[in-house]
Amino acid sequence: MKKYIKTALLFIWAFGMSVGQEANAQYKTDFLLTGISEGPLKTTMEQGVSSLLTEFNVAQFAGRALNLEAEGLQGKVTSHAAASLRALWRNSPFRCTETEVIEKCLKTPSGYQVRNIPLLMEPLDKENYQDDLYQELVINFDGSGRVAEVYFAIGMHLYSKVIRSNITVTDLRRRQVILDFVENFRTAYNRKDIPFLTQVFSDDALIITGRQIKQAKADAGISLAKSFEYKRQTKAEYLANLTGVFQRNKTIKVIFDDIKVVKHPMKDYYYGVTLRQGWRADTYSDVGYVFLLMDFKDENNPIIHVRTWQPNKYDDGTEVPEDKMLEAIMTGHKANAEIIAFINSIVAELGKEKFGFESQEVPHDLFE
Repeated sequence: MKKYIKTALLFIWAFGMSVGQEANAQYKTDFLLTGISEGPLKTTMEQGVSSLLTEFNVAQFAGRALNLEAEGLQGKVTSHAAASLRALWRNSPFRCTETEVIEKCLKTPSGYQVRNIPLLMEPLDKENYQDDLYQELVINFDGSGRVAEVYFAIGMHLYSKVIRSNITVTDLRRRQVILDFVENFRTAYNRKDIPFLTQVFSDDALIITGRQIKQAKADAGISLAKSFEYKRQTKAEYLANLTGVFQRNKTIKVIFDDIKVVKHPMKDYYYGVTLRQGWRADTYSDVGYVFLLMDFKDENNPIIHVRTWQPNKYDDGTEVPEDKMLEAIMTGHKANAEIIAFINSIVAELGKEKFGFESQEVPHDLFE
């Protein structure tokens, strides 16, 4: 009798293994690289991404969380990339619809990059999902071929438009870094990544946020003109408010388009980036223009000195001349830094610590 039971158990085990292998084979995606020499590095990158895309497919089909320690992924994904993937997965699982993906490998200042990996989003709450179901994944690798960063790409037409407008080789490289940063910056809001946002804003950053104020209709049923409220915040205030927004909203979707990159005519490391931003949360949505003043002295760790928001370019649709825009922003940032330095010197001289108090202000969920 024991012999029959043992035989049955072995059969069940073998059947389970074959079903698991068949499922993996059915949802397997092979990833191949061009533009990089054959060798151990290329093999590591190809095997790692193949295993990662296959894990997306199997996990999405099974309705489970990602297992980034699955076979073929051990040591292939950094802890930072793993945290980003899990955060994106919580908002909406996804899968790769292709059985084979072939992409060019790009060299970056910190390693390598591949773009245009097609993903189909499978949101858990399809009724309230407001983003595109089709997304393209960008993967950054470190020097050893490990997956170091992942984020969703901006539209290819925007990427190409900005890249084509380069002036010098150095400027081209920085524009690539800027666009990579912008993609990661956008996805940071979607994955609610406060540590990343803390890292990218300078301590004396000038941050201006805004929101549309809801107004009742006039008696005749005619809508009144839109009204907007603006708020200047320190880095600490902005991140504290943003943390509250993330906690109060299940889903945050940020979309960037109409991207314009301007190099400062005098300061070699400074670039101005204007983005048309679509902000959608559970309780509020709007569209406006975000301006970022970015410092690229350290290309691996760009810093944002200024972040402003406004609903339109101008009422008549015109734009500020590039040199005047950067001059005004730099002047404002310099004044802001001087004020902060003065406050810090007074605090150091008097030797008194700040006292805390609990604000009774209505939560500013709507200040994105």
